[in-house]
Amino acid sequence: MTLLRDMRYPTPQELGLAARALADEHPGEVRLRQAGTSRAGQPIWVLSVAATATTTATATATATATATAGPVGTAGGDARSVLVVAGAHANEPVGGATALSLARRLLRDPAPRAGCGWHFLLCADPDGADLHRTPRPYSLLDYHRYFFRPPGPEQPEWAPSLLPADRLPPETLALTALIDELRPVLQVSLHATDLGGTWVQLTRDIPGLAEPFAKSAAELRIPVENGASDAAGWPSPGPGIFVIPQPGSEAAGAFHPEDTRLSTWYHAHRYAGTTAIVEVPMWASDLVDDPAPHPDPRGALRMLAARLTADAALVGAARERARSRDGDRDGNEDGNGDGDGPRPGGFENPAAAPLLRAVDWTLALIPRITVEWTGAGAPAEATAAYIASIDAFGRRLSLRAAAMLLRVLRAEGHPAAPGLDRLVTGWCEEFAARFGARWIPVATQVEHQSRTVLAAYDRLVAADRATGRA
Repeated sequence: MTLLRDMRYPTPQELGLAARALADEHPGEVRLRQAGTSRAGQPIWVLSVAATATTTATATATATATATAGPVGTAGGDARSVLVVAGAHANEPVGGATALSLARRLLRDPAPRAGCGWHFLLCADPDGADLHRTPRPYSLLDYHRYFFRPPGPEQPEWAPSLLPADRLPPETLALTALIDELRPVLQVSLHATDLGGTWVQLTRDIPGLAEPFAKSAAELRIPVENGASDAAGWPSPGPGIFVIPQPGSEAAGAFHPEDTRLSTWYHAHRYAGTTAIVEVPMWASDLVDDPAPHPDPRGALRMLAARLTADAALVGAARERARSRDGDRDGNEDGNGDGDGPRPGGFENPAAAPLLRAVDWTLALIPRITVEWTGAGAPAEATAAYIASIDAFGRRLSLRAAAMLLRVLRAEGHPAAPGLDRLVTGWCEEFAARFGARWIPVATQVEHQSRTVLAAYDRLVAADRATGRA
């Protein structure tokens, strides 16, 4: 794929064009269709690669599934379906490249297609992806220059955990409808982190996944994140593999403002499916796979909480200076949210509104996180990798809020922009230096995610056969 050779991430438009070309090249095996429409009217594309004839081991399951046969490449015509979701987070662009690479790989080596159709949601949030414009970042600073990550309620996967059903965005509705249609035995959500290591979150354990996952990471020189802050205290059947806890468990809500079990990850459970969330870093740091015990985890967490609070205060002060320019939430000055008030100080940049919503949501999240870090539940024992992951997470939050706010202020020529620019530049340089940031080429990111997806399916099928489910 040319985009990979050029070391850049494809845009949603480029993904659609490449997928259309692939479907035209393989009309009997590949189909591209529109699964929905974004809030801004952009198409949400799904690329399907049809199942091939089943082997003897899966013949019985195929006969059962084909009793309600449907079109080639859909759940009704296949014994199984796998759904791969890319672009759920606007600032994590590698997933689309991985989806296309996987589709091409399945055409070259069709073994995983035996009795199984593969479906790729190429970009779950095309509007958000258009606002995060860094197809070829050369540094953390370059990555953050045009950074965007929408607030939780506007993220396709997380919206169901934060909004009532009648307010879900169309991107979420398209994704859940696709899950309802395909009933995937495996859903894989492709994610990325700016700086750190690789890890996998599972809604159910997939026995044996840790071994091929670790092997791929080692061969590609990607550190395994052994203490991911996203999975604090979760069961871990192997390095970098985390199983989301059951309801009522002490770790079930650690550092998550959302109820994970209401997300689209769990929608596949309605059909006995499993979801795997595969994270890969853009820049790697060996600090996140250090298994040595940390000498004072609670002291470190108190220090990190104090730093995050101070950093957030700096961003918050700049946000207050901007507030006089953007009026209330809908960009007017009369405070009633109906858009009919005067706009003497409203921002003219159309991207300002979503950027500021994201800034405000991030800043509002930080106090809850610092309370978690300093509360009674803070761990008395932890690895150096875990503390490093928390360190990175805290830096990431304040930096993202500052970077998005800077985009708004810079576009308006706001007098606070130069000072905030210096802050963002300094934080990026400190982040990279502290963690020894090492760029992972796009093709390597794609290769590791692709291997992990295929390994997850292979191990899931093996586990089903062992228990008589396949």
